[in-house]
Formats: sequence, structure tokens, C-alpha cells
Amino acid sequence: MRGVSEVSGLRGIKTMYSGGKRSIPRVQSSAYLDLYILKKEKERLGKEIYILDKRKEGIQKRLDDIDKDMNKLQQVEDKRKEERVSQGVKKPEGKGWKTMDLRY
Repeated sequence: MRGVSEVSGLRGIKTMYSGGKRSIPRVQSSAYLDLYILKKEKERLGKEIYILDKRKEGIQKRLDDIDKDMNKLQQVEDKRKEERVSQGVKKPEGKGWKTMDLRY
């Protein structure tokens, strides 16, 4: 089940303020209220950018760690393969698939 953050386009929904919709007509004295609302939205978005940057750094660090681990394991596996080839060790040949006749 997907969460709210995974729904595509949900982040792009405009708020009442950014959509320009108001329940009452604008009044000259509401400029202070508009400034306050815009200031709060700017602070919220700044915090969100900070959180996203930290999350991106953590994800990138983890991806780098995974790449390092994969390279180490690949090198170990390559060395094992080279040792097997140099020693002339062959895979044991099995009997192959077991078969049997089926009659209908």
C-alpha cells in the first residue's frame, strides 16, 4: 500500500494561499496577515529543503557504502575464480537430468 508521499503529483497541489482563493475579499489591512502567511510558508519550505538535503546526503552515503562492499565482494569472487582456474579444478560433472517416460 502506497503512502501519501508516494502518490505522484500530490506534492504539487497548491495551498489555498498559493492558489489565490480566499473566503473573503481582500482588504487593505490584510497585507500584514498576507506577509505573515508568506513568511511562515517560506520558513516551512526552507525547513523541508534542509530535511531533503540531509536525507539525500544519507542516501548517497549509503549508496557509496554499498558500491564499496560490492566491489570488495567482486574482487574476492574474482580471486577465487582465478585460483580454481589456476589449480585446474573442474566442476564435477553430474549425471545430468533424470528422465522418465510418461504415457498417457
